[in-house]
Amino acid sequence: MLTFAESYEEVYGSFQWRIPERYNIGVDICDRQEPGTVALIYEGDDGSVRKYTFGELRRLSNRLANALQAHGLGAGERMGILLSQSVETALCHIAAYKLGAVAIPLFTLFGTDALAYRLSDSRARAVVTDRDNLEKILSIRADLPELKTILVVGGGGAGTVDFWASLEKGADHFSPVDTRADDPALIIYTSGTTGPPKGALHAHRTLLGHLPGVEFPHNFFPQPGDLFWTPADWAWIGGLIDVLFPSWHHGVPVLAYRARKFDPEFAFDLMARHGVRNAFLPPTALKLMRQVGDADRRFNLRLRSIGSGGETLGEELLEWGRRTLGVEINEFYGQTEVNLVVGNCARIMPIRPGSMGRAIPGHRVQIVDDGGNVLPDGETGNIAIAAPDPVMFLEYWNNPDATRGKFIGNWCLTGDMGRRDEDGYLWFVGREDDLITSAGYRMGPGEIEDCLLRHPAVALAAVVGKPDPVRTQIVKAFIVLKPGTRSDDELKKEIQQFVRQRLAAHEYPREVEFVDTLPMTATGKIIRKQLREKESD
Repeated sequence: MLTFAESYEEVYGSFQWRIPERYNIGVDICDRQEPGTVALIYEGDDGSVRKYTFGELRRLSNRLANALQAHGLGAGERMGILLSQSVETALCHIAAYKLGAVAIPLFTLFGTDALAYRLSDSRARAVVTDRDNLEKILSIRADLPELKTILVVGGGGAGTVDFWASLEKGADHFSPVDTRADDPALIIYTSGTTGPPKGALHAHRTLLGHLPGVEFPHNFFPQPGDLFWTPADWAWIGGLIDVLFPSWHHGVPVLAYRARKFDPEFAFDLMARHGVRNAFLPPTALKLMRQVGDADRRFNLRLRSIGSGGETLGEELLEWGRRTLGVEINEFYGQTEVNLVVGNCARIMPIRPGSMGRAIPGHRVQIVDDGGNVLPDGETGNIAIAAPDPVMFLEYWNNPDATRGKFIGNWCLTGDMGRRDEDGYLWFVGREDDLITSAGYRMGPGEIEDCLLRHPAVALAAVVGKPDPVRTQIVKAFIVLKPGTRSDDELKKEIQQFVRQRLAAHEYPREVEFVDTLPMTATGKIIRKQLREKESD
């Protein structure tokens, strides 16, 4: 969608949306592509590699759509997909969209309570899973009266349907439902870090709305020879619609690997062996990869672009990326409801460390006050996106009050606080409830956490405000140390002084606690809410 130009202003000013009235994600990312082109490269746990062409995906997804239809799944009905990166996951999405059904991506890390909530709230009629996760579904089945069909990859016994056996019975031909671009396609549940998870209902057009936000931070993706990979699960919007779908829209192959746990050394090896050119690496993955020694000399990487989002990157990580990965890491910003609306593109604009970048072409992003008024540059306020916007969600599923609360006028509020500088760069300050108020100062955790990560002993860090009778709150840091590092009071004082000298006296952590792990969402974002509650208790 983007047309290359030498400056941000030219690219932004020349962009125009082209959203057709009728559009179907499944047809776009599969049936429209050249049948003989490789679409998916899947590496198994045993090191075996299997390649699938778009022609194979079309035939298999048609068979699956016929099988799902035979089991009673119809247009508008919901289907849960409890699978990790695999060809089965991709086929479920393609088939669901061709059927006009609504897909619900589900993390395999979810426990029974999380799954029961999402499947019950969405009133899912079917769910597809594998033998590793089947027991979780069977244990909650009695509480899901709407759930009629459970398909199991590998077979699951009585009361379930064998995924591949059922698929093989389906016909190769299927006539996709002629969906409108505005018809519902998928429900992606929010992380639930600020309350119960809400189901963001997206239309088929959301993929088209994502395209500029993928093309921009990946330096005008696609280019000849591109090959995309991410460790992010395809149950997350970051793995699914930041990587898989846009790559296939452009006919670019995607590498998949069913990781049980992220292994930074293996990530380097995987990218080198397959010649990965484009990667979406969340900040947590980058921080872990940074701990791998001599990676720039040990692995022959051929990367062309790296995008990252979910937590603000700092100068330390950006410099490490240039030195070790050989490319500029382009940070981008969005959320489940309105994704990829701000970003960097090192090809045409300078990177300002700590900034999320500028508004992606096609999106209007501003800082507004609680009344919806645009604030002057430099002032902190709500990060907001103007509606209508093709990437924007339709509504929160079954929650009209929450949907209304998301908007002020035509501004969709992200719930994040930020500021905009005089050149249009946007700076993340923090979630509204992450802001720390201490002795009259308001601070976001991001800058302090970035400073902490520069200390040679610190592997991961999270900062929250701890209630204090004098200062309202004090800054408290929870720190995971690098292996083999001492954890004593002397190191705490050293870290405190390290921050005080580099930021300000009011920003250094007055309390430091060493921990083994930090609470994180399934997508790798630190759950500061749990840390705040721990301190309040």
